[in-house]
Amino acid sequence: MLSTDYTPGTPRWIDLGTTDVAATDAFYLPLFGWEKEDAGPDTGGYGFYTTKGKRIGGVGPLMDPSASPAWMIYFGSDDAEATLKAVEQAGGTVRMPAMDVMGFGRMAQFTDPQGGEFAIWQPLETKGFDVVNVPVSLSWTELHTADAESARAFYPSVFGWSLTDNDMGEFTYTVTSMGGEESSFGGLMGHFPGETQTYWLPYFEVADCDATAAKVTELGGTLLMGPASLDGVGRMASVRDPQGVLFSIITTEQPSTEQPSTGQSS
Repeated sequence: MLSTDYTPGTPRWIDLGTTDVAATDAFYLPLFGWEKEDAGPDTGGYGFYTTKGKRIGGVGPLMDPSASPAWMIYFGSDDAEATLKAVEQAGGTVRMPAMDVMGFGRMAQFTDPQGGEFAIWQPLETKGFDVVNVPVSLSWTELHTADAESARAFYPSVFGWSLTDNDMGEFTYTVTSMGGEESSFGGLMGHFPGETQTYWLPYFEVADCDATAAKVTELGGTLLMGPASLDGVGRMASVRDPQGVLFSIITTEQPSTEQPSTGQSS
């Protein structure tokens, strides 16, 4: 599961770059019940999405006008320049070199060898998101890639991830962690039929996947897959917002609280 211990190499922040901030707010604020906090007059229209006063991510105008709207996942780094060099040595591309974001921290953005875009965050005043895994916050990250084997080589060399393969029948799902199941935070997988683009997909936890999926369509979004249940994982759906941005929602399956039978009666 994700955590807010801010371990280097794990997800530390997420934000949405969009061509229409007002329209984006009009979708996500009622969908998740988020509130929005202005980041200040010198941030170019950037704002923080919050739940109960805790920051779960951000939103702002696209820095590159030619880019498409998308959620960006930031992985933690204690040294942005060192991570930049590691990305280049592993065959990735620097899209935005390391830069200071006022007093908040340092960031850089990259493209992996298969075209997947991601970023890093080196904290100064702002460590990262305040809350994860609870309803309407980030709870999982997932790479869909045209070349899973190359991704398995690239990301561990950059971030030091551990990988665990899970046989899902029709495909292999690789769980990413910093050394054990208790520190898992995401997965790597090959494309579903019809997919061509390599991309990172965020999962937001919700209290009721079906109700949230219905609200997606009510607000002008598109339901792509689900809702469907996966034993031991939860009930999930993949969607697009009105600007075409991909994300998933999930109601995580909770561990059973039933006590095992002892075969005795009172």
